[in-house]
Amino acid sequence: MKNFYITTPIYYVNAKPHLGHAYTTIVADSLSRFHKTLGDNTMFLTGTDEHGDKIVKAAEKQGVSPKEFVDGISGLFQQLWPHLGIENDAFVRTTDEDHKARVQRFLQQVYDAGDIYFGEFGGHYCYGCERFYTEKELENGLCPQHLTKPEFISEKNYFFRMSKYLPWLREYIESHPDFIRPERYRNEVLSMLESGALEDLCISRPKSRLTWGIELPFDKDYVCYVWFDALLNYISALGWPDGEKYKTFWPGEHLVAKDILKPHAVFWPTMLKAAGLPMYQHLNVHGYWLVRDTKMSKSLGNVVEPLEMRQKYGLDAFRYFLLREMHFGSDASFSEEGMVTRINADLANDLGNLFSRVLSMTAKYFESKVPQPGEFSEDDKAIVELCATAMTNYIQLFGNTQFAQGLDSLWDLVRALNKYVDSQAPWTLFKQGDTTRLGTVMYVLLSAMRKVALCLWAVMPDASRTLLEQLGQQPGEGPVTTSLEAEAGNFDGLQPGTEVAASSNLFPRIDVKALQQEAP
Repeated sequence: MKNFYITTPIYYVNAKPHLGHAYTTIVADSLSRFHKTLGDNTMFLTGTDEHGDKIVKAAEKQGVSPKEFVDGISGLFQQLWPHLGIENDAFVRTTDEDHKARVQRFLQQVYDAGDIYFGEFGGHYCYGCERFYTEKELENGLCPQHLTKPEFISEKNYFFRMSKYLPWLREYIESHPDFIRPERYRNEVLSMLESGALEDLCISRPKSRLTWGIELPFDKDYVCYVWFDALLNYISALGWPDGEKYKTFWPGEHLVAKDILKPHAVFWPTMLKAAGLPMYQHLNVHGYWLVRDTKMSKSLGNVVEPLEMRQKYGLDAFRYFLLREMHFGSDASFSEEGMVTRINADLANDLGNLFSRVLSMTAKYFESKVPQPGEFSEDDKAIVELCATAMTNYIQLFGNTQFAQGLDSLWDLVRALNKYVDSQAPWTLFKQGDTTRLGTVMYVLLSAMRKVALCLWAVMPDASRTLLEQLGQQPGEGPVTTSLEAEAGNFDGLQPGTEVAASSNLFPRIDVKALQQEAP
């Protein structure tokens, strides 16, 4: 049994969760479920990042203490995830006492090794990013993220000797092609390293300026820089250095959006290297969800609320759309029209229609029992072969974060099954009294439908469970008793005589006109 550890970024609690947070966490949940269907031992971590300047400012704006503020927003994240079918194994908060203690232990270890030093520094500080920028990193004198002019601050601080490890990092990335994926982000990081803009990292803030943070173990007048604190959650939540979960699950994989590429691809690996810890396996980087070709923003009023989408279209349809629509690594456009089109085409017309017509015919021709198949024809063998190919491709693509392509591969099978119904015409076989051939056709369809439902558990857990129950299966906690690879290697699994549902209407078509009339 393999171990698989997946993390989301820990979300910054200066605002409530939106579609971007939901997407990353649903992807992590789907990957965790996918690895369970492979028979792996999985660990899935998410959480909230709760220190720094922005938190203090947001709390002041609301007239509450930073602690009250972070408790409220962190609670919103924790409450949302079960409503989106997300089953994380742990939730870390950077204000947890256990996390603070492990951050201080890590800081002391790197300090004792001589890789943290005290020095005076004048730099361009962006409050939005909560970090200093060098002249080379600025774009026309502005912060590249926020396009605002940073404030020049000169003060004494502690620095991490990041520059010492940059040549090693470049070599490591070049010799491990899938360390950062997709490739465009690997190339982006290599460009950063070649630019010469990266220097040592300022990892403290004087308490005279900021007190809301983790105190440095070697100087009580300073708190830790928010990123240095936050990145350590990935091992603190496992009980580093001697916890059983740390020994079992580290190193793991990270999922992040492209706006936090640098901290995860540069700061974090060099921190791990300085502490002598194993490197994470993969950094999986996704793009933005755009609304009307623009990044979501509260000020523009185009923020998509995940719960609203769930209530309107159903949880499984929402999850399916997110993984099918975005090609992982690229930006994707979110629109309700696009979601309705995708739901009607893929779920109602293709998958829903397949289950509806096949179960109805099984009820009519075989009293809702899986028939005994006869000898397979060439057409049947072609479906069996396509089933194995589609599942194998799905497993390969999904495991490499190519979710849209993996689902499309699975839909090659769904579409082929609908065509197979039309070409084999069970209604004609019934009229002709050819029950042997009819039984074979229906068996092939029902067996292949079971395989599709098994694969879909990672993305649409509730729908998958319902589809399997309609096929007379009892999926329990997880749908696969062996593994998806084993399932892809044979066409068995559905016993003749198994009782199936008489009908299915899991994905009814959405009436576009009715929706338009509901819109304000």
